[in-house]
Amino acid sequence: MVDVVAGYHTYIELIRPLTEGKTIISTGMTQEVKRVEAAIDHARNARACAIVSSGDPGIYAMAGLVLETCKLKEIPIVSPAMCVREANADDILMVEIVPGIPALSAGASLLGAPLTHDFAAISLSDLLTPWEVIEQRLEAAAGADFVIVLYNPKSRKRSWQLEAAQKTILKHRSKDTPVGIVVAAMRHNQQVRLTRLEDLHREYVDMQTTVFIGSKASSRYLDFMVTPRGYAEKYKIGD
Repeated sequence: MVDVVAGYHTYIELIRPLTEGKTIISTGMTQEVKRVEAAIDHARNARACAIVSSGDPGIYAMAGLVLETCKLKEIPIVSPAMCVREANADDILMVEIVPGIPALSAGASLLGAPLTHDFAAISLSDLLTPWEVIEQRLEAAAGADFVIVLYNPKSRKRSWQLEAAQKTILKHRSKDTPVGIVVAAMRHNQQVRLTRLEDLHREYVDMQTTVFIGSKASSRYLDFMVTPRGYAEKYKIGD
């Protein structure tokens, strides 16, 4: 049980029935630091606080910012999983990272099995990471033949990055490479579509979308996207 719940407006609304009677810290995009600092202040005043994220808190979410903030402010913290030193409850915070289901796992399950072999996850948001760095990562992942999972592919203010990524990956992949598009995985407005890499720029994509770009071995089978692990090359399957 917690006393305070902090999160992005949309995520707070998703769990609204669970927040009755609790103090709510609800902020918009680009205000992540503000809500984390507010949550930490509550926690340091002996109020149990939960910071909510979508997916898994450690994957493109808030766990990193919480730990980074505590480090920069030199706030002593301890993990319940690694409690190896004596803690004075008055000056040390207990920080627990509760795992969730990341969009790449939820989306992959809806598409079939696109992540059965090695893959790389890359965010196309250049708000915190320079585009030059993102482009280098795209080039490296595409050249190494990873399945590529794209987070934050497009927003109203960032409309060109997805097509730029598509062009970079097309230098290394066939135009017929299967691409899975999952919007709002496991939510009421969920959409699941399959297309080709050549046609990716024509698809509807937003900030709730996760894009799965197959490797050279990935294929489409009926309504499923499949990346083989290599069993058929080692064992006789289907004889």
